[in-house]
Amino acid sequence: MASRTTPFKLVFGTLASERFPEIRASLEAAKLDPHDLDAFILDREVVRLLREMVPDEGVGAAVREHAALLHHAYLYWLEGGWLFRLSREAAVRLLTQSSSLPPPPSAGAPRAYYIQFPERLVWAEITPGEPHEPLDGLFVRPWPTGGYFILAIFGLHPGREGFSVVDVDGHVPEALERRDGSALYAPVLPGGAAAGLFSIIGEDELLALGERTVPLVTAAAARADHTEPHQVIEVA
Repeated sequence: MASRTTPFKLVFGTLASERFPEIRASLEAAKLDPHDLDAFILDREVVRLLREMVPDEGVGAAVREHAALLHHAYLYWLEGGWLFRLSREAAVRLLTQSSSLPPPPSAGAPRAYYIQFPERLVWAEITPGEPHEPLDGLFVRPWPTGGYFILAIFGLHPGREGFSVVDVDGHVPEALERRDGSALYAPVLPGGAAAGLFSIIGEDELLALGERTVPLVTAAAARADHTEPHQVIEVA
């Protein structure tokens, strides 16, 4: 587990130490809230870095996806680089818990963190008609008043250049259920149940999964040394 990479390390491993302090200084000089996406993407240092990341993509989906990734990655770095890695047992408990539990309080959770799931345990169809992709993890930012900003990372593995991202935000609907009556995160892949796999269907399930991580992260963060930034915390 210790050698497993993350999307932050893969994309920003060398950039973060060089460019993120410049972005922080620019935002502070302009007295802008880094959590405000609209303000963030208009900052000159952010614009400069985005142009380097996607120089030939115009203003299409690629720019929006890179902007979302950069924003989440920057806040992950700014708030201390909290990385939580779930064991298979912890992930299964998270995915099979009751969907009727009340929303967890976010007080005590880091303002931004990345939670990494076991490899090839959770799957989703990112593009209709295309093969399902495995979830690597979630960048999660709880709102102070409820709700979440979440960037899900799919398809990150050594044999592929890059990965897929899904950016969602909002509140988890009350009494979230699947139309077919199956349990949330029940597998939809053929043979998925026998293989012990799980599936995410739609943005609401993704938001709900992010919400479910908050109690685990809050408890793990409370036991951590807050004087040490960029920790890897294993959640059993």
